[in-house]
Amino acid sequence: MGVLVQVSRIIAEIDAQIAKLQQARELLAGVESVAVKTAPGKSQSKKPTPNAGKRKLTPEGRKRIAEAMKRRWEEHRKKKTGKPSSAR
Repeated sequence: MGVLVQVSRIIAEIDAQIAKLQQARELLAGVESVAVKTAPGKSQSKKPTPNAGKRKLTPEGRKRIAEAMKRRWEEHRKKKTGKPSSAR
């Protein structure tokens, strides 16, 4: 009988929490509907421009990266074989 009482109490607590969450959701939904409204003639959301945030690499930067990668692989080959490989 004690287990049944505990289960009933747990269910009652869960129901109370659900009621609180539903109330909070309703409040937030009301705020959301107010916040979404915009002035006449204005769009509701900004559309990102194509390639927004995409960065372009300059030829000088590309060359520096290529040289750094060649040095990195040269060091890797030296460690692997113990001998320097021929330079290109």
